[in-house]
Amino acid sequence: QVQLVESGGGLVQPGGSLRLSCAASGFTFALYTMNWYRQAPGQERLLVSTINPAGDNTNYSGSVKGRFTISRDNWNHTLHLQMNSLKTDDTAVYYCGVRRFGTDFWGQGTQVTVSL
Repeated sequence: QVQLVESGGGLVQPGGSLRLSCAASGFTFALYTMNWYRQAPGQERLLVSTINPAGDNTNYSGSVKGRFTISRDNWNHTLHLQMNSLKTDDTAVYYCGVRRFGTDFWGQGTQVTVSL
């Protein structure tokens, strides 16, 4: 079955950087668009970034554009999110996700906390 395991979260000061990773298994990773989402306390889960199967087309939400970079390693079935110039508003649980046959799958998430 589909398994997505996020890692790389933590506590960082404003202006700092983190690199999130997502290890995927249970499906043919190289054939699917992959996504990063985030959910702050008391808020709905929001789409942050997407990347096409080949890795040459990416999209970002307005709040992270220019600061975050999504990438993928199809050989190793891994998705990444490089987050730079982090702000306190970036504090959230970050999830990687994939949609297969109309069903959305997410991992357990990794906590990112941006604070002094």
